[in-house]
Amino acid sequence: MSLGKSSLVVSLPKEWMQLNDLKKGETVSFNIQRDRSLVIYPSSLKKTELKEITLNIANSEEEILITQKVLGAYLNGYTGIMLKSESIFTVPQTKAIRNIAGRLYMRVMEADAKGVYIQSIMDESKASLQQAVQRMHLISRSMCEGGFTSLKTNDVALAKSCFSLDDDVDHFAFFIVRILRNAAQDPHLANELRVDPLDCMDYQMVVSRMEHASDYAADITRHIIMLNGAKQAIPDDVRALMVTAGEEVAQLYVKAFEAFFSKDVNAAVDIMKYRNKLDKLDIEITSKAFMGPQKSAELVCGICSIRDNIKRIAHCTFSIAEIAVNRAFKVASPESLEEQKTKE
Repeated sequence: MSLGKSSLVVSLPKEWMQLNDLKKGETVSFNIQRDRSLVIYPSSLKKTELKEITLNIANSEEEILITQKVLGAYLNGYTGIMLKSESIFTVPQTKAIRNIAGRLYMRVMEADAKGVYIQSIMDESKASLQQAVQRMHLISRSMCEGGFTSLKTNDVALAKSCFSLDDDVDHFAFFIVRILRNAAQDPHLANELRVDPLDCMDYQMVVSRMEHASDYAADITRHIIMLNGAKQAIPDDVRALMVTAGEEVAQLYVKAFEAFFSKDVNAAVDIMKYRNKLDKLDIEITSKAFMGPQKSAELVCGICSIRDNIKRIAHCTFSIAEIAVNRAFKVASPESLEEQKTKE
């Protein structure tokens, strides 16, 4: 209703006021959503609540189950996680809790023989989703490019350095997925991050492909290190073909990511055209690998694993290109259309 000549008054439901314990004269806050709808929040509740959960741990509970419980709670937005033992934690259980807390950048706030309380101190609303994804990609890209360089030069030190970066990729992946899952459930957070449900799906798929590509790159470097330790050398002709395929895939991987953010359909489709070329290289690698003198089982296993991981990184790359195409045809929100007009 109107109040004077230039002001409008919105009447709030009495039940909502009672539910949030609001009284006359108290302040509320509001956010304009990407679809131009208005969401009203009680100021006293706005992003101040800690979401906590208690996880009961059995004496015989395996470390992997404890790790997955903590990870599941973290990804579903719990800020504080209390772990309670039936009696006391075993040494392996304590190590598992502290290890996963470190991987998730959570702090141990309280601890004794029967309980550990860990807490995340990061504020998702102040995070930059796009920046986090880009930083994750820079590390993943470095792993791929460094892995193929170490394959080319047989640089074991570089291979070990690239292998060690896999944990950093995982850190970003866990953090980004947590943000996306929270944003999918919390309109207020989604609005602050400027994402909608489709953005959440697209980002999560891309993050998943990057995480997998990094795992495959890490496995390539692991086999380079193992073959060097066993004094097994990949034949030069096979190595040359794998390096050619790997470097091609690494370049396409970067281009696919750029196409995702630029929404460049033509660039994404051009990437997909490389499937046949890479398939031919893969066939050539396979035929060369088993030609000539008989090779040791360890060398054959290493060659096959590196070859398979190159193919898997390629599949991740093509998948990101496909997501880029789908993202390009997403119907724009009224807000993003206005932003586009302003830029023009």
